[in-house]
Amino acid sequence: MTFDPEQMGQPKQELAALLKELRKRAGLTGDRLARRCNMSQSKISRIENGKAQPSLLDLERILRAVVAPPEVIEEVIALARLANTEWQDLRSLRRRGLEKKQTELAALESSSTDFRFFLLSMITGLLSTPEYIRASLAHSPADVTKTIARKLERQEVLYDTKKRFTFILTEQAVRWPLLPPAAMAMQIDRLASLTHLTNVKLGVIPIAGYKPMAPMDTFTIYDNTLATVENTTGVVILRDPRDIEMHLELFSTLEGYALFGEEARALLAEWSAACRS
Repeated sequence: MTFDPEQMGQPKQELAALLKELRKRAGLTGDRLARRCNMSQSKISRIENGKAQPSLLDLERILRAVVAPPEVIEEVIALARLANTEWQDLRSLRRRGLEKKQTELAALESSSTDFRFFLLSMITGLLSTPEYIRASLAHSPADVTKTIARKLERQEVLYDTKKRFTFILTEQAVRWPLLPPAAMAMQIDRLASLTHLTNVKLGVIPIAGYKPMAPMDTFTIYDNTLATVENTTGVVILRDPRDIEMHLELFSTLEGYALFGEEARALLAEWSAACRS
């Protein structure tokens, strides 16, 4: 099954219709299937109407109950993976207003407690100075005044000690000259200052040294239940547990490449000094 961003809403309906068809083909009523799966009839109905997203365990129970053949199981699992994936393209986000995306992110940050950020090529808004945020939005055709304000407001979440943050930045992300040298030095100094927050773990990956695995994207993992992957044209939102686990494993590998604490601060100080020289 191919991934087509333009059809991202369809797999949910296709999955619901296929599960309903499998139940009918097995000669089962919704009530009988519910009893076989140890679920409520209302849950089966919501799944078949596309109003509830089945978990992998739900799917396993349903497929076993309807005695689905291997090729159908494979199709259902592929549809479930796509149904747990959402595409948000940058053009649509701009049409809606980028500040609305900031409100969505603030809500996600409010409801989550454990955050993992891998930053491949730029510094994320939570860690940015106002000048860096303004520069990162400089090419947007829309008025970004509200977006800048919302990004700065979101930074307050870093000081909520009930939440835990791990940021891993590549040397490129830290040193890419988005601002003039003096302003870049201030941005790097901000990163160093945030390493002292007790609930923030900030690491940097220097370009030097052997690193046998090369990451392809910037990504964030929220509470081990949702991941967002960013590229030039938009954001992919992943909810399938297999995709989350893959990104957790990748993050663990990248964390092993990073320097933290005093080593990170020493490297950041070196890069900041280079901007000022």
